[in-house]
Amino acid sequence: MNSDRPIRWGIIGPGTIARTFADGVAHSRTGKLVAIATRNPSKQGLADNFPGARIVNGYEALLSDKEVDAIYISTPHTGHAEWAIKAARAGKHILVEKPIALSAYDAEAVYYEAKKAGVFAGEAFMYRVHPQTEKLVELIRSGVIGTLRIIRSSFGFNMGSYKPEHRLFANETAGGGILDVGGYPVSMARLIAGAAEGKAFLEPEKVSGVGHLGESGVDEWASAVLKFPNEIIAEVSCSIMAQQDNVLRIIGSEGRVEVQDFWFASGHKGGIGKIEIFKGGKQETIEIKEERWLYSFEVDAAGDAIRAGRTEFSSPGMSWADSIANLRVLDQWRASIGLEYGVEKATRRTTNIAGGAVTRGSGIPQRQIPGISKPASVVTLGFEFFPNFAAASLTLDAYYEAGGNAFDTAYVYGAGKTESIFGDWHTSRKVPREEIVLIGKGAHSPLCYPDMIAKQLDQSLARLKTDYVDIYFMHRDNTDVPVGEFVDAMDAEVKRGRIRGIFGGSNWTRARFDEAIAYAEKTGKTAPAALSNNFSLAEMLDPIWAGCVAASDDDWKKWLNEKQIPNFAWSSQGRGFFTDRAGRDKKDDEEIVRVWYSERNFGRRDRAIELANRLGRNPIHIALAYVIAQPFPVIPLIGPRTVAELEDSLSALDIRLTPDEVKWLEG
Repeated sequence: MNSDRPIRWGIIGPGTIARTFADGVAHSRTGKLVAIATRNPSKQGLADNFPGARIVNGYEALLSDKEVDAIYISTPHTGHAEWAIKAARAGKHILVEKPIALSAYDAEAVYYEAKKAGVFAGEAFMYRVHPQTEKLVELIRSGVIGTLRIIRSSFGFNMGSYKPEHRLFANETAGGGILDVGGYPVSMARLIAGAAEGKAFLEPEKVSGVGHLGESGVDEWASAVLKFPNEIIAEVSCSIMAQQDNVLRIIGSEGRVEVQDFWFASGHKGGIGKIEIFKGGKQETIEIKEERWLYSFEVDAAGDAIRAGRTEFSSPGMSWADSIANLRVLDQWRASIGLEYGVEKATRRTTNIAGGAVTRGSGIPQRQIPGISKPASVVTLGFEFFPNFAAASLTLDAYYEAGGNAFDTAYVYGAGKTESIFGDWHTSRKVPREEIVLIGKGAHSPLCYPDMIAKQLDQSLARLKTDYVDIYFMHRDNTDVPVGEFVDAMDAEVKRGRIRGIFGGSNWTRARFDEAIAYAEKTGKTAPAALSNNFSLAEMLDPIWAGCVAASDDDWKKWLNEKQIPNFAWSSQGRGFFTDRAGRDKKDDEEIVRVWYSERNFGRRDRAIELANRLGRNPIHIALAYVIAQPFPVIPLIGPRTVAELEDSLSALDIRLTPDEVKWLEG
């Protein structure tokens, strides 16, 4: 971008904070306010509040406005992620009022869209780019108060009484203190803890929160304790119904530092900020005089980044990683006090994160699986890692919109949470059940008995909000029980119509599977016809979990090729072995070392790296392509935790390995 031309700003959401930001633009050296988007263009006072700016009718109109380079988003919290993503997709740079999204998962989706679009994206913690903050970081790094021990920080005010009409008390727009002002003390504590280590920020290893939920279900006052890896303890609090002293206190082995209203720095229109140092019975005051307006700093920090072709703030501004990590703490704080907004639940969150209807795409290739009447995706989505519906729905939506229709659930995942999330997802999105290939699993150890199959399936189907699964796996085997009893139990569910495709065993041996087939043929029962064992380019040397069975060695591949039994393969990409987390000289990850480290596997990893370099891809893509390229049906289960991870895995689906390349990879 031309470094002499002003960054032309537009604003979505013309409220009080937008007027404050507009003041910042007016007093900046890089920006110019050109347009205000509103859904009520006839509202009195708009032109006076934003002098010189065009009034644009509707937010969408601003996205297509060729006279706008960057958009500042200051809608209520619930609109931040949606309009940030829409703006990024429209090619606009974005600065989003804090919080950039309701959760860390949503924030990751926002920044991923910005990355794909190649635009600047930032979370508007204006204090982070003010000289006072830079000076504070400098002091901490210099060791002025010795070794840091404790950080105390608050941001709290008193609204006086419950005001149901005010956004701060509105559950439907994610009100309360934690999201509105709690991010300030948390972000400062993480900044200071990082400064003590010479880092941009530090993530706490433990977060414990308490709080009071008011009449509307939002937090009216709350506190949390953060423990960092360097033994620093941070005590943070926020409130909308309690006036606090709002002093930042940084306590070290030799003294303390105090800053009043640190987020306000030297004032809205400039002035003098003060950092007070108490040490050895003496007090020293460092004054930071600034004539520039407070919000002009973030306008210029964003403007400088855009002009330089950068996509995020420079430290101590909030980088993408810093912003996501900050929300991760707020997520844990909210979880500690049981704060989940109505808009995060399935009954309200019925669209994708960009506010659109969730419809099935066609990008993921399909295959016909023996015993299943409808085509299924060549990869199956597993999602047992997500804490709630809001987080999981991001990946579920993206997978389905990419064309995915096969889903892996289990009775034991998250004590049933995964099944409930899936049930809420497909019903809230009105996904036709006949489109879905749904895997259910039960009878996990220690309850691996025939009578558990029907009992657990009762609960699973209720949670899944369906009356059948397409594929059913016993999650483990119990060789103390005759295999025929398990076949009888699963055959009974087929006859009841609750398994309408195929069934089989997860983590079963070949001998046990053959025995089950022979029993079914002898007795006229439905035979097991599917397997869910580990299968990967890297052979599992030691079970990841007790009772796990891998099907990757030569004997297994010969058996699978002869039987043509479909294997829904878990850990199909080696659980990090084909990423830079592994290496002959890397021994930090105990699981990777124990499960995968052998010279045979490293040889395969070396060849995957070589082929990936030739194709311009990553080794993990080659590992996934290897699984799909087998001459027998292997359907890999993938477990991405973010939309970015999902799309990265799906990008491997266009790799077509030849039989010779498969053999070469195997060595």
